[in-house]
Amino acid sequence: MKQILIVEDQADIRDLVRMTLEMGGYDVHEAPDGQAALQMVDRVAPDLMLLDVMMPGGIDGLEVCRRIRANPRHRRTKILMLSARDQATDRRAGKDAGADDYLTKPFSPRELLQAVTRAL
Repeated sequence: MKQILIVEDQADIRDLVRMTLEMGGYDVHEAPDGQAALQMVDRVAPDLMLLDVMMPGGIDGLEVCRRIRANPRHRRTKILMLSARDQATDRRAGKDAGADDYLTKPFSPRELLQAVTRAL
């Protein structure tokens, strides 16, 4: 079963994403912020991270993405950025940080599952 780590500071969004992914047959783990995600990634070794761009606590999604990509142990982990920001510069920043894909909020459960399928 594929392991997915959701990194999202808004609990209601995290819950909806988790429920959608569990119905899709994935093993889902959650982190409320960038610091927790960096601590969990070693323990969970996810196949895919769904990573919110804007998070409180000093470590945003772009920085988490850069740190994951800098760690040889996690270079194979796919990263899908989630963001309400949809400008070309925002998407480019995600790509420059090492993200594999970028999904703009709001998204439907179907769009989410399609993006996850593409990534995996």
